Amino acid sequence: MREFIVEADGGSRGNPGPAGYGAVVSDAATGETLAEAAEYLGVATNNVAEYRGLLAGLRAAHELDPQATVHVRMDSKLVVEQMTGRWKIKHPAMKPLAAEAARVFPPERVTYEWIPRERNKHADRLANEAMDAGARGEAWSASASRAALDTPAARPVTPEPSGPPGDAAAGAARVRAALAATPEPASAGTDSVSAGAGTASESAGAGTDSVPVAGEPARADAKSAGAGESVAAGAGTAKADADVRAARAVATPSAGWAPADLGPPATFVLLRHGETPLTPQKRFSGSGGSDPSLSDIGREQAARVAAALARRGTVQAIVASPLARTRETAGIVAARLGLDVSVEDGLRETDFGAWEGLTFGEVRDRHPDDLNAWLSSPDAEPTGGGESFAATATRIAATRDKLIAAHAGRTVLLVTHVTPVKTLVRLALGAPAEALFRMELSAASLSAVAYYADGNASVRLFNDTSHLR
Repeated sequence: MREFIVEADGGSRGNPGPAGYGAVVSDAATGETLAEAAEYLGVATNNVAEYRGLLAGLRAAHELDPQATVHVRMDSKLVVEQMTGRWKIKHPAMKPLAAEAARVFPPERVTYEWIPRERNKHADRLANEAMDAGARGEAWSASASRAALDTPAARPVTPEPSGPPGDAAAGAARVRAALAATPEPASAGTDSVSAGAGTASESAGAGTDSVPVAGEPARADAKSAGAGESVAAGAGTAKADADVRAARAVATPSAGWAPADLGPPATFVLLRHGETPLTPQKRFSGSGGSDPSLSDIGREQAARVAAALARRGTVQAIVASPLARTRETAGIVAARLGLDVSVEDGLRETDFGAWEGLTFGEVRDRHPDDLNAWLSSPDAEPTGGGESFAATATRIAATRDKLIAAHAGRTVLLVTHVTPVKTLVRLALGAPAEALFRMELSAASLSAVAYYADGNASVRLFNDTSHLR
C-alpha cells in the first residue's frame, strides 16, 4: 500500500481578507513531489483557508491512489487537533469543511501531525502564490509556479523527523495573538499571563495560540498582513506546550485555543471594587457580611480606573455585583463612560459565613479546624454555613456563560470581587482550585478575559493599581 505525505496551508491577508490555500502531495518513501494544488478563495479567514488546503491535499492524494494511506502535516494546530478529535469544532464555517475532509479517505488511513511553520514552507509558498495571483486577477497555475522558481516539476523533498508539538516561537505567537484583542488601560507595568499552565509569560504587548493557546493566531506575514507582531524565540519548548495544553481546558475539556478569526470575542474586563474600610485590614468581606461601602480611597481608586477606561474607549456595557461596594464602583465608572449599570447577582462575592469581618489570624484562632479544611479542599465551607469555593465556581461558571451569550462580540466591564475575578481567571487558565490561594488581587485592579466563539479564552492581568495614579 502506498503512503503519501500531504502538507497543506492556508492564509488570509486581513483575516478575514483575500485568502488562498496551498497543498503538496509527496511520496512518503522517496520524498518526490507528486502533486501541487493552490487556489485563491476571495475573502475568507485563515482557518477556513487552512481547511480548504487540507481538503485539496486529501483530494489530490485520493486521485493518485484511493487505496493509499496518508500522513497529513500542517502548521495549523487548530486543524490538526480538530481533525484528530481532540478539540471540538464549533465554528459553522469549518464544520462542513472538516466533515468533507474526513470523508475523502477512511479515517483509519489518515494520520495528522503538527509541524512548525518553517517546515511547511512549500505549502505556505503555494498559498501565497495563489493570493498573489488573485490580487492580479489571475488564477494560480502549477506551470507559473514552477517557472517562477525555475525548478523541475517533480523535486525530491526529504522528509524531516517529527518535531515536538510546540516550539518557542509558535508558543509565544499563540500567546500574543489572542491577547491583542484584550483591552488594556493606558499604563505601564502590566503583568501578562498567557492561557498556559498558570505561568506568567514575558510581558507581551499583545497576545495568545497566542492564547492559544485554541486555534491558530493571526500571523504576522502575508497570511495575515498587519495582524500580528514579530515573535522572538527563546522561550522553552515545555512552556509553549503548557500554553497550548492549559488553554484547551477553558470552557469545554476538549476545546482548544481560541483563534482570532472566529469573530470578535466577548471580552470581560474584570474590575475588583475599590477599597472599603475592611480592605486594608484584610478582613473577610463576602456577601453575607456588613456590605460596606467604599472608603474615600476606594472612591478615588474607582475614579482613576474610570479615567483609564475612558482613555481606552473600549467598554460597551457595565455589569456589577449587587453588593454596595461594587455598585458604587460601577456607578463612578459608568458616570465617566456615559453608560448604564446592570446588576447580576451571580457576580456577588463568596459568603464567608461566621468569618465575615474577621482577619485570617482571627479565624485561625477561633476556627482552626474549619480553616484548615477550607484551605485543603474547595468543597469545604466556612464556619456557619458559608459558601464553598466549589459552589462559588459553579455559580460563576453559569454566570459567565449567561453573560457570554448576552454580550457576544462586545467588551463588557464586570465590577465584582476577589473570588469571582480569581475564579474567572482560574477557569480560563484551566488551573486547579488551589490556584485561588496563589493569586493576589489589589483593590480596583483590572484583569481581562476574552472568550471566543469556539469556547476558548485568553487572559490578561493588570494587577498593579499604581499605573492608574
